[in-house]
Amino acid sequence: MKTMNPKVDGYFSKAKTWQEELEKLRMIVLDCPLNEELKWGVPCYSFQESNVVLIHVFKEYCAVLFFKGALLKDPNGILIQQTENTQAGRQIRFTNVQEIVKMKTILKAYIHEAIEVEKAGLKVSFKKTDEFILTEEFQHKLDQIPALKTAFEALTPGRQRAYLLHFSAPKQSKTRESRIEKSMPQILNGKGLNDQ
Repeated sequence: MKTMNPKVDGYFSKAKTWQEELEKLRMIVLDCPLNEELKWGVPCYSFQESNVVLIHVFKEYCAVLFFKGALLKDPNGILIQQTENTQAGRQIRFTNVQEIVKMKTILKAYIHEAIEVEKAGLKVSFKKTDEFILTEEFQHKLDQIPALKTAFEALTPGRQRAYLLHFSAPKQSKTRESRIEKSMPQILNGKGLNDQ
């Protein structure tokens, strides 16, 4: 078993919910050849400096997230894509300790497969930015304001995708227009959707 990272201990001791489940998941993951770290405020487990899995909690469940879960075979059909826009990550969700205990062997098999994916250097093929929906409203603004078009094209592909997803999510045109208007200063300043 790998050693526990004292920096991660605090996360588990402060957990207000899922305490027993988190401890059980931690023991299972540490029984695999992964290094334990605290990243993004949650326990993250890596193999040769590549993130493999993390443990996180939600209101209704706790989960093990596989960074490249889309590449796993999933013979048990238990991997969950969080949202339709999630391209690489997949979760296995738990709602009680008994589920975790029952799935221990399967969970470890999935973790070992994820490590093999890293060893093989496999990569997830992400959708290209031009495959994301460019709303009519945003296209209109880009055509109207050349500086906006230049600023948007200068953003990293990840930042562009975040805006395109944000703008295309609402069903009503009025809401899409409002989101675009609110985001324009951020784009013109060369910042991503969530940048400060």
